[in-house]
Amino acid sequence: MNKVFKAKHAQGDVVEGVCLTANDGFSARYDLDRINGVFSRPTHKLFGETYNNKILVLDTAKGGVASAWMIYEMKKRGLCPSAIIFNTVNPILAQGAAHGGIAMLSGFDCDITSAIPSGSKLRIDPKNQTVEIL
Repeated sequence: MNKVFKAKHAQGDVVEGVCLTANDGFSARYDLDRINGVFSRPTHKLFGETYNNKILVLDTAKGGVASAWMIYEMKKRGLCPSAIIFNTVNPILAQGAAHGGIAMLSGFDCDITSAIPSGSKLRIDPKNQTVEIL
């Protein structure tokens, strides 16, 4: 039986794919090499990992307005995560994901970074506010 988690907040379209999970934050500005599509901050737990077309499962959003427009720019160049799942998210990053057309879920009854192992195949259904481990 597949495991399903219910989010308090969700937006975007249905997405399926493999995830990268880390109990760490996310800043499009400071954590990523947006030209080569990898996590580039040496202290980030996903350092060196490719984020393109992956579902990111992270603790919290970091950053301000720059992160929002950088997500939009990443989507336009076709080098971006397919979805982002957070324990907590800020309004600016939620706005950036909506503007960039990237599915996003946040707010669970558990620590979602502990519940979903990296490398899992997931199905995100924002309309029903669920993420399912397939």
